[in-house]
Amino acid sequence: MSFSPNPRSGRRAPRLLLASAAVAVPALIAPAGAGHAATLSPASSAAGPAVAPAALSVSSASSASSASSAFSASSASSAFSAAVDLTDPRKKDIAMQLVSSAENSSLDWKAQYKYIEDIKDGRGYTAGIIGFCSGTGDMLDLVERYTQLKPGNVLAKYLPALRKVDGTASHNGLDPNYTKDWATAAKDTVFQQAQNEERDRVYFNPAVSQAKKDGLRALGQFAYYDAIVMHGGGTDPQSFGAIRKNALKKAKPPAQGGDETKYLHAFLDARKVAMKAEEAHEDTSRVDTAQRVFLNNGNLDLNTPLSWKVYGDPFKIS
Repeated sequence: MSFSPNPRSGRRAPRLLLASAAVAVPALIAPAGAGHAATLSPASSAAGPAVAPAALSVSSASSASSASSAFSASSASSAFSAAVDLTDPRKKDIAMQLVSSAENSSLDWKAQYKYIEDIKDGRGYTAGIIGFCSGTGDMLDLVERYTQLKPGNVLAKYLPALRKVDGTASHNGLDPNYTKDWATAAKDTVFQQAQNEERDRVYFNPAVSQAKKDGLRALGQFAYYDAIVMHGGGTDPQSFGAIRKNALKKAKPPAQGGDETKYLHAFLDARKVAMKAEEAHEDTSRVDTAQRVFLNNGNLDLNTPLSWKVYGDPFKIS
């Protein structure tokens, strides 16, 4: 399998889908980290300060915007600020359950700290709550962060091997005990903290920060988060940045005076195009029978109860 110039910018096919498509698609796209910061910066497990990578930056509205457009954007921003966003602990937990329903066919996202397997997609081991991969750099980042927090931990000895296999599907230096040691580490609350921090630093915080800049409420913030989880925040044609850019060609977000619902439909349309560009992502039910359902119901604040389906499986959060 070929990798993008920055292997951390690619993303994955859901693990649930891989199980049913393994025969027909022997080499699928698996989790990869988004952009890789030169220096790890601690973040709290509850979303800390959002540091959006360059690929996620927003151009300011044109200085030639009309006074009415500026007023609309200001009004949208004021209405948005009054709503509870995805950084609220309850909303964030809902976001994690929604992602887990697609990635693990389960709402119990906290059970995934211990998850690890090679799903034979060309990106080595896939593991943890967000699908960190040994072949794409974000697993290396995670174990480095864990070792900062707890030197001498059970995974620290694998750092040299993780650096060597970065960008490949190789297990060299990891087998035969890496999966067993990962499961042991997953019982450690410090490792769980490290997973939470890396999820926030690489995926959650950049996505929510960008969505807020666009004037989007909780549903739009989640749509951005789910997209960056799957597609990464890099610059390739199927990345989050490209999806957002394509959506902006069709509609303006509230921060630019546009209609929020119309813009989110454009974003989900662009997301589907990106998913269908890769055979591994051809099932778009996480958009069609989940996010689009919430949007059609006018649930822009992602309020419960929520009912949706992924790959035909029904889920509900009361």
